[in-house]
Amino acid sequence: MGIRNPDALVLGPHARALSPVKNAPNLSRAAAELLREIEVVDERGGKRHIRVPNERPLTVLVDDRELVTLMTLGAAPEWLVLGYLRNQRLLNSVDTLESIAVDWQTHTALVKSRQELLAPDTASRASAASGCALGTVFGDLMTQMQGIVLPPIAVARISRSVLLNVLASMRVHDDIHRAAGSVHSCALFQAAELWAGVEDVSRHNGVDTITGWMALHGVSGADKILFTTGRLTGEMVMKAAFNGIPILVTRNGVTAMGCDLALRLGMTVFGRAANRRYACYTGAQRFDSDS
Repeated sequence: MGIRNPDALVLGPHARALSPVKNAPNLSRAAAELLREIEVVDERGGKRHIRVPNERPLTVLVDDRELVTLMTLGAAPEWLVLGYLRNQRLLNSVDTLESIAVDWQTHTALVKSRQELLAPDTASRASAASGCALGTVFGDLMTQMQGIVLPPIAVARISRSVLLNVLASMRVHDDIHRAAGSVHSCALFQAAELWAGVEDVSRHNGVDTITGWMALHGVSGADKILFTTGRLTGEMVMKAAFNGIPILVTRNGVTAMGCDLALRLGMTVFGRAANRRYACYTGAQRFDSDS
């Protein structure tokens, strides 16, 4: 029986109207089947068919040098690769790249650059894990955090009504989770308006994909909110900060390092946010709780 693919990627009206920045790399548009049907035996011993997320490897080669293998559904693999390079601080500007070509027959993403991206020891310093439990952090990321300046409190704020609207919006943009579970969502909002959202097998893939889309279209994070269903670790907070996003919301919890980094950078972080319940872990000065 054929399986209709639900949407793992959603773009709001403003996002769909944007064009790539000048000198943006050429990107393939590789399509992937997001779900697969399998047979299971239930608690009564009966056999039935269910759908599961179709996780697959994607090996990233930069100028023919293998960098990392990402595990992904493949909803927007080109944006994922672009965002991964950005968030690992391997790429400052998208015009550094000539192209990203994803081929699901070989499970590779071929990145061609206009100038050399990788130092000789880059591949050895990069972790090959990209699942839910691990991300990849280069040793100098904490040093680079010192140069991050987020917008002041008066510029970037969030009200209770906006927060509740964000949570309500994400309850209806979870096609893959509804169909099969086992995925995370990440989404970018401006106030209560959804700009871009994606579901994938890890929260890191989600934020990297959003990052790639932002970089490709020249979207600033200064007036944005990043939502995720996954926990906010120190690395997740760092990725948001690198992209200038001052406000984070998660349905899950926040680690101690995530809180410490958010406090240091003046970020506002909401955790355990579902339905009409939430906790503001840091940055309550940006939050208009009574509006």
